[in-house]
Amino acid sequence: MRPEKVRTMEELASASGISRPTLSKFFNDPRSVRTSTRARIEEALERYDYTPNVYAINQNRQLTRNIGIIVPFLADPFFAEIARNLESLCGNAGFNPILLSSHGDPDREIANLDSLRGIRPAGVLLAPIGRRSNRDALEEFSEEVATVLFDCDVEDVGDAMFGTDHNQSTGLIVEYLSRTGEPPVLFEMANAPNPNANKRRAAYEAAMRRLGHEPIVLDVEGSGWSFEEIAHREARRMISERRLPTNTVFCSNDRLAIGFLAAAYEKGLRVGVGEGCALRVAGHDDHPFSRFTCPSLTTVSQDYDQIAGSSLDQLLAIVASGERPQAKSSTLFNGSLVMRKSA
Repeated sequence: MRPEKVRTMEELASASGISRPTLSKFFNDPRSVRTSTRARIEEALERYDYTPNVYAINQNRQLTRNIGIIVPFLADPFFAEIARNLESLCGNAGFNPILLSSHGDPDREIANLDSLRGIRPAGVLLAPIGRRSNRDALEEFSEEVATVLFDCDVEDVGDAMFGTDHNQSTGLIVEYLSRTGEPPVLFEMANAPNPNANKRRAAYEAAMRRLGHEPIVLDVEGSGWSFEEIAHREARRMISERRLPTNTVFCSNDRLAIGFLAAAYEKGLRVGVGEGCALRVAGHDDHPFSRFTCPSLTTVSQDYDQIAGSSLDQLLAIVASGERPQAKSSTLFNGSLVMRKSA
């Protein structure tokens, strides 16, 4: 039986169920797509009689000097700081940064990728929303465009990932707080949008048990990215209801800690170490505002420079070589304890 004749790449994409950009990428260089995708395309070519237009493929090889940068929520100080670093580094390397925010919306995240796809960027630096991301759509995009993830990983997406070792960073602050006073409770949103919240929760529980303490998690009601507002409201309620089982509170991120500090102040509880202090409060991230809270916030600093610089270096290496890595790499950096007056 002769294979069915198809004349264009669009017809092959429609018949095979493989996206046209992925087919185009395969015809540019079969090694540039994953092994499983290459097998699907080769099977389709056995079923359908198709010869690619080499001239058109060569015309499409030209890429811009644009680099897309997508973050889940640009108003978050952590992502704003990372984006600021990446914009500067891209410009210094001779590339044009195009910064987009997903606003915590997985549909917006895909729309941002689609808009970048239309301008044929040299590559994309992506901080995914995380658990709510459309993994299949992210994987399809990263098959077509060189993509490096930062802050949060998504399985089978991208050529590399750079972020923080949350087991190390969370374990560091839990050990410090336990060694210098009462073991901490974890103050965390039950439905946290932060893609690394579950990792920090698991790391907190593991660290507490390793130190011989029973982990206690104070699940905070609320959703969305208004961390300070949610923490302020819920901390006021918990303090009023005398629901704090210890005088040491570890907030999953600095923005929650900022809201907690405001609630403690309004309820007349002094935060810090020493005579007259009722609570110790610590956070995670070392947001730009954390040194200016009252009292200044003890926290764990993520390595902004390393995460941003290494992510861009890896992406530019891929762009320069014109070759995609055979396997995805993952690099995690240690956090650093920043001791201030709140704990």
